[in-house]
Amino acid sequence: MPGEIYVISGPSGAGKSALITGLREMLPDLGYSVSHTTRKPRGEEVNGIHYHFVDRDTFQGMIDKGEFVEWAEVYKDFYGTSFSSLQGQTGKDVDMVLDVDVQGARNLRKHFKDSVLIYVLPPSMGVLERRLRERGTDDEAVIRQRIKKAAEEIKNCAWYDYLIFNGNLEKAVEEAKSIVVSERCRKSRQLPKAESLFNITRR
Repeated sequence: MPGEIYVISGPSGAGKSALITGLREMLPDLGYSVSHTTRKPRGEEVNGIHYHFVDRDTFQGMIDKGEFVEWAEVYKDFYGTSFSSLQGQTGKDVDMVLDVDVQGARNLRKHFKDSVLIYVLPPSMGVLERRLRERGTDDEAVIRQRIKKAAEEIKNCAWYDYLIFNGNLEKAVEEAKSIVVSERCRKSRQLPKAESLFNITRR
């Protein structure tokens, strides 16, 4: 069986990155797809680990060649997930987790129909606004823009497979882990192994 794809989305400030980091610490065999982006690195971000940082011409060239399973422009920068970054891992039976927006999740579901979609929600819009301000990385105009966009984007959570409220990071990570573990135990994932071990015949 090929590896499963877990798509994690949520508004800016929902805590997606921290949740994914915690999830991968608990499930070290869980792979992570490194996206391409045209934005500049922030803080201690490392090229090839946090993102593949490329210029706009390189990114556009990849779009023209059809190398992205999904891509989008977010706050004047481009972000995208390449087919090679996914298939190179899932083809080796490695489960992958991706941090993509709503548009990206829709595109991924079109190409990978069995992907598992998880939406991360803040406890409230008030908490979301506080988190964005505590970052100290954006000016007031950008913060207001992010809050407005979040209020609209959150409405899309209704068509995701799972919802996680990230009010307590430890609890949210446990919930995400439970989703991955339960998906790995599905009959469709485990039956081929059972058939080979115990000579089971499907009826």
